[in-house]
Amino acid sequence: MERRISPFSKLFLAIIFFVLYAPIFFLVFYSFNSGETMYNFEGFTLDWYRELFGDTRLLIIVLNTVVVALLSALFSTIIGIIGALAIYMAKRKQTKHTLLAMNNVLIVSPDVIIGASFLILFTTAGIKLGFYSVLLSHIAFCIPIVVLMVLPKLMEMSPSLIDAARDLGANHWDVMTKVIIPYISPGILAGFFMALTYSFDDFAVTFFVTGNGFSTLSVEIYSLARRGISLSINALSALLFLFTMILVVIYYFIVQNNKVNGAGVRKR
Repeated sequence: MERRISPFSKLFLAIIFFVLYAPIFFLVFYSFNSGETMYNFEGFTLDWYRELFGDTRLLIIVLNTVVVALLSALFSTIIGIIGALAIYMAKRKQTKHTLLAMNNVLIVSPDVIIGASFLILFTTAGIKLGFYSVLLSHIAFCIPIVVLMVLPKLMEMSPSLIDAARDLGANHWDVMTKVIIPYISPGILAGFFMALTYSFDDFAVTFFVTGNGFSTLSVEIYSLARRGISLSINALSALLFLFTMILVVIYYFIVQNNKVNGAGVRKR
C-alpha cells in the first residue's frame, strides 16, 4: 500500500530546502554581478571569474587544497578499512564496543579541541607547521569517518561467504581481496568521498595546524572575508559548490552501477 504524504509535510520539506539552498543560490547569483556589492544587481559579467583565475596565489592554494584532500582521503580510506576490519574481527563483544566507542569519540569531539591538540603535538614534536602537519591532521580526523562507512557493510556480510571461500581453498589473501573487499566496496567508496569532502572544506582544524607559506581554501576564504566583501569570493564559492555537486553526481552513478551489477550477480 502506497503511503501518502500530507500537504503539510510537503510544505515543511519545501521550506527546509529553501532555507538550505537559498543562501547558496543568492551567493552564486551575485557572482555574476557587474557591481561591487551584493545589494543591487547592476548587470551580468564574468569579470569576477576572470579575476579569480588570474590570481596565481589563489590557484596555488586551490591546488594545495585538492592535493591535501585527495591524499588524506586515500590514506584515511586505507587505514579506515584496516580499522573497520580490526573492529569486525574482534572476538569479544566488549572489545568491539570499546573500539567503536573510541572511534566515535573522535567524530563527536569539537574541531577546536582536535585542532588545538594537533597544534600542541606538532609543536612538541618539532614538526614544522605546513603541508605535512595539515595532511597528517586531515588523515587523522578522516579515519573515524571511513570506519563508520565501512563497518556497516562488514556487519551485514554473511560469515558463510568467508566460510565458503575457505572451503573452496582460498587463502587469507584471496578471502580478503576476492570476497571481503569487493563486498564492502560501496562502503569504501562512501568513506573515500566523505573523507574527501571533510578534508576539502575543513576550517577549524586546518586553521590551527597551517603555517606561514601554506594555506587551504577554507582558511583563505576566511582571511579574504575579514578584509571585506569581494564578489571574487562569491565566484570562488560558486566553483566550490559546482565541484561538490560533481562529486555527488559521480558518487551517485557509482552507487547505482554497483547496485545494477550486484542485482545481475544475484540473478545469475
